[in-house]
Amino acid sequence: MFQKRRPATDVIVRYEATTCPDAPICTSAMFPSRIERPLLGTGAGVALLEALITTVTGAASATVGVLVGGIVTRRGQDHQWSRDQQLVAYQELLSHYAKFTMVIKRAHADRRGWDYDWAEWSAVLTRVSLIAPPEVAAEVDRFGQSVDRFLDRVAREVDPVRTPLGEEDFREAGAEVAQAQIRLVNALRRSLGGRRKALAFGIGGSHAGPEIRGSL
Repeated sequence: MFQKRRPATDVIVRYEATTCPDAPICTSAMFPSRIERPLLGTGAGVALLEALITTVTGAASATVGVLVGGIVTRRGQDHQWSRDQQLVAYQELLSHYAKFTMVIKRAHADRRGWDYDWAEWSAVLTRVSLIAPPEVAAEVDRFGQSVDRFLDRVAREVDPVRTPLGEEDFREAGAEVAQAQIRLVNALRRSLGGRRKALAFGIGGSHAGPEIRGSL
């Protein structure tokens, strides 16, 4: 018995000599008895194992890459959504401030009564405090306290119909809240990122004169 190796596949074929004692005419012949698969130690086995490891490793790396990319993308989307919500709330806050400031100022100038939806103002303050960073929420609280003192001077303690404030008196009454607005606006700008420079003057609802400058 001997072995014949096929170089293309590394499959071992065993041949055995076989006789035919019962046949009328019989000649010895070489018949293959069995085919055995090569062990992993052979060249083809090692190559197959390496190919399998490479395939599995590549698939695992691709899966991990997809998962990590999905997590990073989701975090980026969440961050953008949070910033968008903050921007909307900041705009609502400053818009309400500018609106009721002008309502009260016009009431004094025209010597007439006025009204405003203070429930909505309180709701805006709450919304901003919920989604704003801690430093912004603290600045919003200080701004709200300044607004309350401003309302004492121009709404609760005086009557625009009987004892209206002149333009200079109204500006003096609003000097504190005007500076508080500047500090708030700069805090809002910092929270939105983008390396925005600080402002030193009030905008959009400030009733302080050009001589008023706030802290940065």
